[in-house]
Amino acid sequence: MGRDESLNINIQSEMLNVSTDLVEKYNVPGPRYTSYPTAPEWIDSFGPANFKETLAESNNARPPRPLSLYMHLPFCESLCLFCGCNVVISKKHGVSHPYLEKLEWEIGQIASRLDGARPVVQFHWGGGTPTYMSPSQLEDLFLYTRQRFQFAPDAEIGIEVDPRVTTEEQVRTLRRLGFNRISMGVQDFNPLVQETVHRIQPYDVTKRLLDLCRSLGFDSINIDLIYGLPHQTPESFVESVDKVIGMSPDRVAMFSYAHVPWLKKQQGSFAGFIPQGMDKFRIFRSGIERFTAAGYLYIGMDHFARPNDELCLAQRDRTLQRNFQGYTTKAGADLFGMGVSAISGLARAYAQNFRDLDAYYGAVAQNTLPTMRGISLTGDDLVRRAVISKLLCHSVLHKREIEEEFNLGFDEYFPDELERLKPLAADGLVLLSPGSISVTSLGRIFIRNVAMVFDTYLRKPKEKPLFSKTL
Repeated sequence: MGRDESLNINIQSEMLNVSTDLVEKYNVPGPRYTSYPTAPEWIDSFGPANFKETLAESNNARPPRPLSLYMHLPFCESLCLFCGCNVVISKKHGVSHPYLEKLEWEIGQIASRLDGARPVVQFHWGGGTPTYMSPSQLEDLFLYTRQRFQFAPDAEIGIEVDPRVTTEEQVRTLRRLGFNRISMGVQDFNPLVQETVHRIQPYDVTKRLLDLCRSLGFDSINIDLIYGLPHQTPESFVESVDKVIGMSPDRVAMFSYAHVPWLKKQQGSFAGFIPQGMDKFRIFRSGIERFTAAGYLYIGMDHFARPNDELCLAQRDRTLQRNFQGYTTKAGADLFGMGVSAISGLARAYAQNFRDLDAYYGAVAQNTLPTMRGISLTGDDLVRRAVISKLLCHSVLHKREIEEEFNLGFDEYFPDELERLKPLAADGLVLLSPGSISVTSLGRIFIRNVAMVFDTYLRKPKEKPLFSKTL
């Protein structure tokens, strides 16, 4: 299918006037669908041998699939209490030296098993705080990787940075090496919120770094916000949003705070201060109204971009994809994650490295790929992943696309799911027609709920909570 002119890529403000009952009905635990099947379904019996087989199969794909590389640099000097990432807290920067040695070993192992002619079209460093590393460490790691992979001339080369600790020398080094995309964590500029979540970050510090990045010619600058943090209100959050709009980033990610104290104990200190239900929805609504009024388009879930941004163009052309790095324009690439807890997402499998630093080190010391768990996808997984991806990325699913790709009849394959969509249609979340499923402006706010209809794993009984709420 080509460009989809029917897709309404902006949000109609009147559709944001929803009732408390509707919010309570759909604000339930659910996945963010950076993968399908989601990570709780992966199995520990999928280990290094399975991942090696997956690597070999990846090389045999025809036509050859390009590469997307992700490297996890987990170190931070202090813990932000809202954080759900896999981090290692230490003010002693010497801890990064042995980690980089192990990471380079893994990079070499992955590179040696992949066809050297496959181009890297996307390269990303996340964390943690990648700029915990010194400029010389950043350069050494980048050059080590560049020597072992073939980078496409137009490769996206990005990094996540913390403005509180990132220096001018680091940013200049990154730009000189070829990094062309940079993402800055802000979360919220309100002093009370910052103090509560243990992340004091003055506006001037962030603005200074963004201006430097712009002057150095980064192609894209992204800012991350989080809604639903303790002590946030719609009024206080709008003040942060307006400051971000004033800095004019190319993209904005406005993530929903994931309250999972059963996984991240430090979040327990927020009890009693977290906006929930309708209060949290009003904060989200204030942000989405402000960004769209300022000219940003709502990509979906938690992302906004300028109308001429590649994300918006890819969404209109139905080539937008979603993976562990969020929304991406690099369709058809195999993602290889390296470093502690890093995840690889390939055509027919997912694999994750050990989350614990000692276990990661131990595997590398034994010259073994540090694969902790993973999953090989069934035929049904592939069909459902495609359906969920099209809903999340394009808001319109043309049944014919699925039928032609998988040689099936959509209505015959999904009779139960189509029945379960009817209550969502009655609530105004989706429009059902003989040839398509269209997500409305209101439904795009609850897009995770729409996708959950097609998730067969959610019907299995669970012994403990697995996901944060959808709003």
